[in-house]
Amino acid sequence: MMDINQTLKLTPLTAISPIDGRNRHELMRLGNYFSELALIRYRVRIEALYFIALSNVGVFRQLKSREKKFLIGLAELFEESDAKRVKQIERQTNHDVKSVEYWMKEKLAETSLADLSEFIHFCLTSEDTNNLAYGLMVTEALDQEYMPELKQLVNILGKLVKQYRSIPMMARTHGQPASPTTMGKELAVFYERLQRQIVLMPTLTGKLNGAVGNYNAHQIACPKINWLKFSKEFIGSLGLKANLVTTQIEPHDVLAELFQTAVRINNILIGLDRDMWGYISLGYFKQNQKTREVGSSTMPHKVNPINFESSEGNLGLANAIFNHMANKLPISRFQRDLSDSTVLRNIGVALGHSILAYKSTRRGLEKLEVNESVMACELDCHAELLAEAIQVVLKREGVAMPYETLKKLTRGKKIVLDDLHIFIDQLSVSSRVKFKLKQLKPTDYLGLAKKIADFTV
Repeated sequence: MMDINQTLKLTPLTAISPIDGRNRHELMRLGNYFSELALIRYRVRIEALYFIALSNVGVFRQLKSREKKFLIGLAELFEESDAKRVKQIERQTNHDVKSVEYWMKEKLAETSLADLSEFIHFCLTSEDTNNLAYGLMVTEALDQEYMPELKQLVNILGKLVKQYRSIPMMARTHGQPASPTTMGKELAVFYERLQRQIVLMPTLTGKLNGAVGNYNAHQIACPKINWLKFSKEFIGSLGLKANLVTTQIEPHDVLAELFQTAVRINNILIGLDRDMWGYISLGYFKQNQKTREVGSSTMPHKVNPINFESSEGNLGLANAIFNHMANKLPISRFQRDLSDSTVLRNIGVALGHSILAYKSTRRGLEKLEVNESVMACELDCHAELLAEAIQVVLKREGVAMPYETLKKLTRGKKIVLDDLHIFIDQLSVSSRVKFKLKQLKPTDYLGLAKKIADFTV
């Protein structure tokens, strides 16, 4: 029997969170951005770059190229043993950023930079280092991990839009039979919505203005330096936008915008997942099978849409975290409180669940094989879908109350083409109009669906 009081070594099998457990093999690279080690490394990177920037504007002597290389190397060569030393210092200081400062001073102690060690973290508050570290880590994680997965999914969706642009299907409004469309056009709606949200992803902001946002320490120590210009240029060099008007903390408004955009992307994909699940249920799609997979522990025939179901679950979890962060982070008491620190550490969790979902939806889409015969048969069985077409033509021809007449003939009823042809023969319209109406079939009544799909992709 397992001793429930033992401390288990952390592995993918013992982790509490599926992000670090069951799904770790899918998300291992996220540790390069959102692990505790990564956060410390990003802080070191900000402090090193800031130190070099202070030298460049004359706060202290010009650094030699080998000294700059050494400083950059503190971050680039940062490894787990270094992180452990920082955490050891933190156990004494009870302050994560100050511990980074002390670790860097230790590293400088036996170099030509020893006399400049007090310029590590010069004039900064911890939030200056933190907000820029988070801005950099989120930006790079989006560029390297999140956006490539999302764009790969969108590209697959775009290919399906093209492939299925002409394949007729019965639409459903309120879950009921509605005017025909094409599968490609319906997928084009999701494709277009996702593309719009991707463009709205904002560039993150950062601040570098001291304890309460006024450059108090900067100005008293080095009044000749244009600190507004300095911070704007330094923050810009990181690929972030400078926010020059803040309290101690960068207010996280743009970070909240990013999370809210991610929520909208995820909500669009929840809609896609549910629709694909429904189309599979209706038989519009078959799913390619893997020989050794099973769909049920008891029903051998099952091929379940598990990729879309898994994606939906992960998207919901991601949105719960994104929504909390978007609602909480822009709110801080007075000049700052520490409640944001706890929340920020969960950015990687939300992005991780999103990435898992994107992978699942993409895999689900790649498994699909459209079943044209099922969709065509369904349309053939619903001649009443042409009631809309007939009544608008009759309105054009000046026939009185055509909507009401067609409603009486078709509402809540299942009719065949012959029923419509008998109705058309009795109309007081020209033989040319009657002929055209009788040529109509549900599979042809597609409007501009194909054209819409074509110009979308």
